[in-house]
Amino acid sequence: MRKVLVTGGAGFIGSNYIRYFLREHPGDEIVNLDLLTYAGNLLNLEDIAQDTRYRIVRGDIADPQVVEKVFAEGIDAVVNFAAESHVDRSIEDAGVFIHSNVLGTQTLLSAARKYGVKRFVQVSTDEVYGSLGPSGAFTEGTPLAPNSPYAASKAGADMLVRAHFETYGMPVVITRCSNNYGPFQFPEKMIPLFIMNALQDKPLPLYGDGLNVRDWLHVVDHCGAIDLVLERGEAGRVYNVGGNTEKKNIEITRLILHLLGKPDSLIQHVEDRLGHDRRYAIDASRIRTELGWEPCYDFESGIVETIRWYQAHQAWLQEIQSGQYRTVSEQIARRGGLA
Repeated sequence: MRKVLVTGGAGFIGSNYIRYFLREHPGDEIVNLDLLTYAGNLLNLEDIAQDTRYRIVRGDIADPQVVEKVFAEGIDAVVNFAAESHVDRSIEDAGVFIHSNVLGTQTLLSAARKYGVKRFVQVSTDEVYGSLGPSGAFTEGTPLAPNSPYAASKAGADMLVRAHFETYGMPVVITRCSNNYGPFQFPEKMIPLFIMNALQDKPLPLYGDGLNVRDWLHVVDHCGAIDLVLERGEAGRVYNVGGNTEKKNIEITRLILHLLGKPDSLIQHVEDRLGHDRRYAIDASRIRTELGWEPCYDFESGIVETIRWYQAHQAWLQEIQSGQYRTVSEQIARRGGLA
């Protein structure tokens, strides 16, 4: 039986991965280390809270004492999701991104090296590559050229991970994914925000001309890719993970409105984000050819399923909107104690 440490497991991708991992690996255990900041919500994992193979520890990945205590239990592998991830917030205050994304990753790496962890998976982002022109796609060999403080902090973390392989021979692997969508995503990101606003007949604030292009990946497909990398990825390798689904932001916006039977008049063009990357696209051929990964979702069915999920989970949306879940004490009182 393995004990796998998942950091940031109460967030969007982390919570989906924990659910995926427990289903695919019934003989293994998960320890979830999460600080439960604004985007970490215990409600995301309420359905598995009583699973004896799962335990959550509240703590900061940049706190050496907290991290040491967790690793001393005997951790076999690490999947590091824990990160500040919202670009707009990084533009307002980059300091918290350096703390969590860079210092936090270094603290985890130091502990993993000390305790001889057998695999360390760093979950990163295509944003470390910067912005693309109208053609081409990011490969694992594309030079890093981050354009936002968020992307720069993730690139810094990736370089630390790489250095631990080159210097110490640590069994590390990096994944870099395109934009994720699916259930449990915090509604500061475009798709859940626009679904939530459309359901309430509120304006959908679309940056600039809406022609920025993103490659969209369903979160369950991303979880499957991470799991493959955990099991069979080559140490020291980077694996890009993309859905091969490029869409303009305006297309996504209109599609959400159409599927919900709402008028395009709800679209509200707002001042563009500073340093807004124009286009991302992922070449995921390495993980496809070397590990046999293939996405299960096409975007057309995935977005319909996602919208239906948010329609069916109005209580989840309302709790997030109200802010009731945001304090740690409130979460503990309502969802049970933490380790």
